[in-house]
Amino acid sequence: MELWNEFVAWLTAPDTRPVLFIAAVVAVAILVSALIAAAVTKAAVRRLVDQRDRDLKTAAIAALVDASSEAASWNSLTPQEQSFADRAVAQADIQLRLLPIKGAATAANWAAHQLAEMKRDSATFGFELGAARTEFRDRLLEWQARPSRTRKVFESDLERWKFETTANEKTLVAEQDAWAAREHREKYTATDAGEPSVTPAAFSGPDTTTQKLIDDVAAMDVKRAAGEQPEEKKLA
Repeated sequence: MELWNEFVAWLTAPDTRPVLFIAAVVAVAILVSALIAAAVTKAAVRRLVDQRDRDLKTAAIAALVDASSEAASWNSLTPQEQSFADRAVAQADIQLRLLPIKGAATAANWAAHQLAEMKRDSATFGFELGAARTEFRDRLLEWQARPSRTRKVFESDLERWKFETTANEKTLVAEQDAWAAREHREKYTATDAGEPSVTPAAFSGPDTTTQKLIDDVAAMDVKRAAGEQPEEKKLA
């Protein structure tokens, strides 16, 4: 109790006030310095994270734009080159989806659909896809600059494609893609073996439409031959 009384007396003494003032100033300065250091550190870490996200987004978009060049000439690539291209696209797709940016998954879905369309057009029809590649690049660059606004455009496109494509069309497109991939693979297999690019194996695959057409033609030949025989006997 005596110690407490002495401490209170010292604390309330006029000579102690300067010491207390200096101690308070030092404590406030330390607290303010700690808060400023924490804010600066947080801002620096945030800048590093944002820079890393920008670099990852730029790398993913660059990989997808580069993949559009290969998709536009898909039918001219070897199976090994197609495999490497698909692997690069898969890595860029995953990298894009993992970005902590709202709408990254939507952009990845849009890019995947567009790349698939370019592959299909190149492998099946051989269309000139320069305009499609340019639009693909510009839309991704626009998404990089304005993610929120471009995300709405991507969502609109995905909804429109969903309603435009029916179940029968999806089945037909899948069969068409399988046929184009099989023909492409057999062409390069025959070329590597030193044989002509068109082989009998190309007509013996599970293409039911082609087989039905062949059967119908054969049936028409049989009917035509049966109808011509009586005429020949009559003339004889």
